[in-house]
Amino acid sequence: MRKKGSKSKVYSSEFKIAVIEKMRKERLSYHEVMREFFPWMPDRNFRFIKTWERIYLEEGPEGLMKERRGRATKADNPKIGRPPKLGKAVEEDLIAEVQRLRMENEYLKKLHALALSKIKSENETKPE
Repeated sequence: MRKKGSKSKVYSSEFKIAVIEKMRKERLSYHEVMREFFPWMPDRNFRFIKTWERIYLEEGPEGLMKERRGRATKADNPKIGRPPKLGKAVEEDLIAEVQRLRMENEYLKKLHALALSKIKSENETKPE
């Protein structure tokens, strides 16, 4: 963990891509990558390399070129925050439509059962 008040190192996207591509091409472990590219880091915390690799696999090399510091905005990710509430009129319309569809479903089930019973009774009364 870095000391309070110290700034974290910012690596260029080209460097991140080179690290991940070499790691994937030569099948290096995280520890080997730390030894080769970051020998000055005594604690060997490779969490940031895992993050780079995940971004590289999910979004490709272009994903590592995006600036990711700070809080994400809704424009970046619309899933953040609560979903917008529907208006009262829209909500009432949806409830009415659900009730209408349930009634229609029950009617069709009864109609289907009636048709099956009619076919069954016709088959029983036919002489062979």
